[in-house]
Amino acid sequence: MRLIQNMSTIAEYPSAECHSNRLIKIAVIGGSGVGKTALVVRFLTKRFIGDYERNVGNLYNREVQIDGEQVAIQVQDTPGVEVNTNGLSCTDQASRFIQWADAVVMVYSVTDCRSFDLIGQLHQLVTRTHTDRSMPVILVANKADLACRHVDAQEGPLLASALGCSFYEVSASEDYSQVHGAFHRLCVDLAKQQPQTPVNAATSGTEKKRSPLIPRPKSPNMQDLKRRLKQALSAKVRTVTSV
Repeated sequence: MRLIQNMSTIAEYPSAECHSNRLIKIAVIGGSGVGKTALVVRFLTKRFIGDYERNVGNLYNREVQIDGEQVAIQVQDTPGVEVNTNGLSCTDQASRFIQWADAVVMVYSVTDCRSFDLIGQLHQLVTRTHTDRSMPVILVANKADLACRHVDAQEGPLLASALGCSFYEVSASEDYSQVHGAFHRLCVDLAKQQPQTPVNAATSGTEKKRSPLIPRPKSPNMQDLKRRLKQALSAKVRTVTSV
């Protein structure tokens, strides 16, 4: 796994060694403290790390095998969304992440009712931002291993059904197979939807856009210069003769 950036702007940075035929971009959104970073790191590295610094929006990159095919995956971990007097916080930033992504993973914690209540508003933000109704969106309930559950086990599946999402209840700390299964299924579905386009070819247009605005001057055509010189000399001769 490679941490690509630590910033709010989105760009694609595949490695120079990447030979994948597909690039899959996933945005993970949800409230603060629901374990978004733990889920992403668990999926990409199989490791669980209990403590993280405040999430500022890291983009992770890794190549994986999906049904025997090499696929480049970029996962955008996003800052936690909160409810304030004006509605959801960080909506502009979250909208950019959603617009960039090919799929969205919405996460809540079974120990936090407020994070569960956020999901409906987050789903509305997804549908407003990404008008393509075919974009996959899944709902993940995290921290299923903890005893202090405040969201009933049946509420998640019911909400997912109402929103038209697939649902997974997982524990990032206890069960890698659950986390892997949720993300892997999403990647498989995305890979089936996307045409095979080499990642390097897909990003070549991006590199061209970043080229200087002033084009490189063309090498002079010597034959053209000789022709113009003859015309100039002929014009001078005619002028002298007429005088």
